Amino acid sequence: MYQAIHNSLSGERERERGMDALNSTKPDDHQILVEEKLSARILTLNRPKQLNALLFQMISRLLELFIAYEEDSNVKLVIVKGKGRAFCAGGDVAAVNRDINEGTWRLGAKFVWMQYTLNYILATNRKPQVSILNGIVMGGGAGASIHGRFRVATENSVFAMPEIALGLFPDVGASYFVSRLPGFFGEYLGLTGTRLDGAEMLVCGLATHFVPSERLSLLEEALCKVDSSDPAIISAVINEYSKQPYMKEKSAYRRLNVIDRCFSQRTVEEIISALEREALNKKDDWISETIQSLKRASPTSLKISLRSIREGRLQGVGQCLIREFRIACHAMQGKLSKDFFEGIRAILLDKDKNPKWEPSKLELVSDDMVDSYFSMMDDEGWEDLKLPARSNLPAYAIAKL
Repeated sequence: MYQAIHNSLSGERERERGMDALNSTKPDDHQILVEEKLSARILTLNRPKQLNALLFQMISRLLELFIAYEEDSNVKLVIVKGKGRAFCAGGDVAAVNRDINEGTWRLGAKFVWMQYTLNYILATNRKPQVSILNGIVMGGGAGASIHGRFRVATENSVFAMPEIALGLFPDVGASYFVSRLPGFFGEYLGLTGTRLDGAEMLVCGLATHFVPSERLSLLEEALCKVDSSDPAIISAVINEYSKQPYMKEKSAYRRLNVIDRCFSQRTVEEIISALEREALNKKDDWISETIQSLKRASPTSLKISLRSIREGRLQGVGQCLIREFRIACHAMQGKLSKDFFEGIRAILLDKDKNPKWEPSKLELVSDDMVDSYFSMMDDEGWEDLKLPARSNLPAYAIAKL
């Protein structure tokens, strides 16, 4: 199956040139460390200086490994973790931007195709994945973990979907997983890029367990001895090392009532108006910070993101990824808006943190403009994301379809 996916990305001459550019950094076996311990496989993301940001060849390698493990009866579970202070800070957006600038936006599309295919394979995998989120887990890092069966947070965990700040939208299947968080907490996370700690990840459901970091090596040792793919057995083992963490008083999750009142509104404009009404009734720094973060974001990204999350609530994970692929391609092509490139300039390149969004105001972003991002691209040779057929899936994976 892996070879079929790879071939679909590198068919004709133009595509081959694209693959060469994407793989211009030679695949480095040290970027994904692989350990075999009894019936467990431990995969360690190993670009600590880059916070384990995912390159194309890393995504390709993870996809290859997960597909192989699914067919290998000797493998019962897969542990994924990151070296250093991050699990994974996301896809290497700067590298994707460089590829687009040196070639064509289609190189970015190939990166996203491979990444979303990995997300789908993780979401529907027959072998349970245990992700150890002992540090930063953002964007593409969330896509490489939250879709898996078990997500272990610690006191060092920092979660966010920060794409809005880059003029993008929460992708990697986030419209599936954040839309299923309690109430309208997913809209809040997706539109503000708010950071959560490990305790908040556990209580909202992004994490399945919380294990203090000093117990992780013992947990890993125990998991390697499980010799079972039964989620109930694996969960029981993780429970032995888990604890109930304290959620800070100022946690946004403690304001779920306000979040639900405001972020349930039909439009972004109505969400901001609802927050402003709350601010009049009660002096609360959290409300004013939330309003400011929304007003700093790309108006186009806000409207796309809200619609994407709302549609995702009613769709399976595959449908979410196909829709997100369309939006991502439009963003990278840059015909509808250049906000993605402006966000990268302001946040990652020049670092002036002062992006000039265009359109600059919410009222200038029409419904027709938003609709365009959700439509198929009128570009020769472009096609919708085609996800691999899946079979013999466990119940928890079937539920996502």
